[in-house]
Amino acid sequence: MRLFPFNFFCSIVGVAFLQSCKPIEPSLGSEILVNHADWLYWRGSVGTGVSTQTGLPKDLNASLLWTHEIQGGGVPVIAGGRAYQFGYYGVEDELQEALVCFDAKNGEILWDRRHSDFISDIVYNRYGVGAACVDQTTGNVFFQTSPGLLIGYDSQGKKLWERSLMEEFARLTFPNGRTGGPCVDENLVIIHAITANWGKQGPARDRFYAFDKTSGDLVWSSTPGVTPKDSSFSPLIFENLPDGRRVFYSGTGCGNIVCIDARTGQPLWRFQMSHGGVNSGVVLHKDKVVAIHGKENLDSSVIGRMVAIKKPSNLPVVGEELLILGKEDEAWRNSSMEAFTSSPVYKNGRIYTTIKRGELVCMDADTGEEHWVLKLAPDQVHASPTWAEGKLYVPMFDGKVFIVVDKGDTGEVISEMDLGSACLAAPSVAHGRVFIQTKRKLFCFGSADVAPPFVAKPSSVVEGTGPIISLQVVPAEFALKSGDTQAFQVYGLDKSGNRVKQIKEDMIWEKWIPESAKVKSEVDAYISASGILSAERGAKLSAGALRVKVGDLYGVTRGRILQDLPYEENFEENFKLVHESSDGIQFSYPPLSWLGARMRWQVQVADGNHVVGNTLDRVLFQRAINFIGHKDMSNYTMSAEVMTDGDRRIKSNVGLINQRYIFVLVGNSQKLEVVSNFDRFRHAVPFSIKTKTWYCLKTRVDIMENGTGLIRAKAWPREGKEPEAWTLEVPHQVPHLHGSPGLYAMSPQSKKKVYLDNVKIIYNP
Repeated sequence: MRLFPFNFFCSIVGVAFLQSCKPIEPSLGSEILVNHADWLYWRGSVGTGVSTQTGLPKDLNASLLWTHEIQGGGVPVIAGGRAYQFGYYGVEDELQEALVCFDAKNGEILWDRRHSDFISDIVYNRYGVGAACVDQTTGNVFFQTSPGLLIGYDSQGKKLWERSLMEEFARLTFPNGRTGGPCVDENLVIIHAITANWGKQGPARDRFYAFDKTSGDLVWSSTPGVTPKDSSFSPLIFENLPDGRRVFYSGTGCGNIVCIDARTGQPLWRFQMSHGGVNSGVVLHKDKVVAIHGKENLDSSVIGRMVAIKKPSNLPVVGEELLILGKEDEAWRNSSMEAFTSSPVYKNGRIYTTIKRGELVCMDADTGEEHWVLKLAPDQVHASPTWAEGKLYVPMFDGKVFIVVDKGDTGEVISEMDLGSACLAAPSVAHGRVFIQTKRKLFCFGSADVAPPFVAKPSSVVEGTGPIISLQVVPAEFALKSGDTQAFQVYGLDKSGNRVKQIKEDMIWEKWIPESAKVKSEVDAYISASGILSAERGAKLSAGALRVKVGDLYGVTRGRILQDLPYEENFEENFKLVHESSDGIQFSYPPLSWLGARMRWQVQVADGNHVVGNTLDRVLFQRAINFIGHKDMSNYTMSAEVMTDGDRRIKSNVGLINQRYIFVLVGNSQKLEVVSNFDRFRHAVPFSIKTKTWYCLKTRVDIMENGTGLIRAKAWPREGKEPEAWTLEVPHQVPHLHGSPGLYAMSPQSKKKVYLDNVKIIYNP
């Protein structure tokens, strides 16, 4: 799904997330350098962009070990002798993103897993900008594709689990791609994305989601900010607090730096830096969080600033609201800094960062004053420096990479190499090697020795002690198909968010409707005393919350029942038009169980009938995409009656989503089109479309015996007879094998509405 501000095109970025498996200390000056160290996350083992590795090359030109032609802008991660890279191969229709596992010594491909784009609007081949991450206790690897598939693999490439963030949580995609990536912390895989989910989470917000790293179940979600101006994929920086809590810090698309409890998702504080998204990662120094951004400041028209934020001395406890920090909580600021996505490096009380002017700047972490500035390139956009063995490895946007040594009051370049294409990613350092990805190729420099095998570390999960003060229900959100069951686990947490025990007895479960709910709804299913939710074969599409009581404590989960086919919605029953939109239309909210629909669609009257129309009072949603089924659905036909408003010069687009293909009547272009990605898979035939005229649209996807697909659609005036032949038939060599059905609308500049009625989904005859 896509958040598309009218004045926004190249303002977003994605970088990979990271994890610290131990507390981030105020100073790392006492680190013991080692010959062999893994690099499991984008910013290294302690989240500072610093490595303990020794024996690294001092001259890149003389130490090139191997290269591999994979496109992208991601950060390689290294576990023992294996290097994992998220990138992409191909162009046009054959383009696919890949997670590739290399032998780090010679670049031999051990395995790769490829995934096609779907229902996104990523342009100019801006794929593969992110990173995988490796779990230190298992060696399992996790990554997220550009359209939002979050996938876990073991070290041999066997899939562990998969979540479709777009089809399950209404994750939005952006033209510039920049996916970012997951991080592993304790027993969780945490991701960061803008979603426009359902119910209370219907409004688009920058949210964090934490999944159980073993099962893929959602453990918590967190909404720490307000309406985003654009996207952010700022990495997560972790810290253990003196009170035993574990937190992380990150930037958001609403311009905030946020602090969140890593075990529970509770937002603890936020500090607004800018009007636009904060994309760079932070560094920690003593009692300060130091952050940088490249957007307009709140208190001036100056673009960019670095700020040291004083950590609050007292944080909210369970049930309390987050703290909102302000200028009085600044320790210092430097308004000459502007960085779009490049994250700083922290070492021995000094902060190193590349800024927009193409300069590498060394700053005092106590005061924000500059020790030295070194001009390296005409400009800098994304890539971050990495510190190792007393050297800074610094890639630049013009494709050059430098090795710089800090001489105290100046920086000295000791090596320079032109890699031939733009660098978007930070270098990775491990086992005597330096890995650098350009937009066209992955480079490996350094030692030709065989790296020692990956050694799993003990789990960092802490067993809870003391009294239980809150309950955690897993999964925290569910999507249950009719005819299936869902078991829940209930954990008692201590004041630090650690799990004291799993609760299996003395639970009271109930369906629950929050008083604040704008749509009163319950799931069409039965919850047992032991916490097993059962949906009968004939259960209807529905949504709601469940609450469990243990003693005086309550825990809550929420979810949707996704009914088996056939499904039909004519919008006549159970829709009371008791609300009024900002443009004066009497309406009812769409079905609560429609994912991503609440802010995009409204049930209203048109031509004397109840229909659903897209909203025009929110420019962010001029493009509306929402889903009404399970991500694993396949082999179905979807149809609806559709109409577009408009005039001779301006018409909107309306369509259906079937198995990850969008079938759309394009008003201005007068055509019937099928799209999976607008730059990859896009085919159309002429079709005359009149405004304020109802048409029937029918879609179908078939997977042939040889594994290819046949994508078909037909359209005709509602008052006419259905034609026997399909209007559009397109073969697809690498088809999507499954996907949720959904609705689609595009009203340029939010000017002309579209309408749908009599939505039907049946299995293919």
